Amino acid sequence: MALGFIPSGFVKVTGERFASGLSANHPLGHYLEALYYTEYYYTFIGVSQLVIALLLLIPRTALLGALMYFPIILNICILAYAVRFEGTRITTLMVLANLYLLCWDYNRIKYVLPFKQVKEDGYSARKKPLSKKFPLLFFGCVFAMTAAVIVINQFLYDIRPGNSLIECANGCAGNSNPKACLEFCDCIHNQGKPLHECLIRYNKAKAKATNR
Repeated sequence: MALGFIPSGFVKVTGERFASGLSANHPLGHYLEALYYTEYYYTFIGVSQLVIALLLLIPRTALLGALMYFPIILNICILAYAVRFEGTRITTLMVLANLYLLCWDYNRIKYVLPFKQVKEDGYSARKKPLSKKFPLLFFGCVFAMTAAVIVINQFLYDIRPGNSLIECANGCAGNSNPKACLEFCDCIHNQGKPLHECLIRYNKAKAKATNR
């Protein structure tokens, strides 16, 4: 989790463009280009990411880092899905990793959650036997969730803009309407149109081909 924030945070603090390999015409490229020109807000995000990464690496402050990490990584994840970015799987797994870390420290954060708390004395809490099923159950859930994220993302969208024109065009071979797919790629990467407008054109081209 920390390694996911250190490179991107350092780039922002040094005032460099985020080297995502995306052109400015890509839906996410539009966002990153605009973000780059927000001046000190861009730097502020970078500083926040580096501070959070540092907090995560220190055991005593790991929980604070996880709490601060969650709203940022959730925002990045939703953004990735909104623009159909190829990194949706990675960002989803990072959100899940963050949730697992928060669940691990549930006993420390449950007091600020709007749930009814069951009072128990410290002696009773210490005498509770630890379940040997936890490691198996935990890693089983991790494996199942990872597999689910990969499979669901594979079939979530019938078309994605890809990270480049070549990547987008290469995906058209397996599309139900290759011509409409190529027009979509051109709309995104050459014309620089918004994603929703290119999707409208794509759906119209598909419907026109179906009605022939």
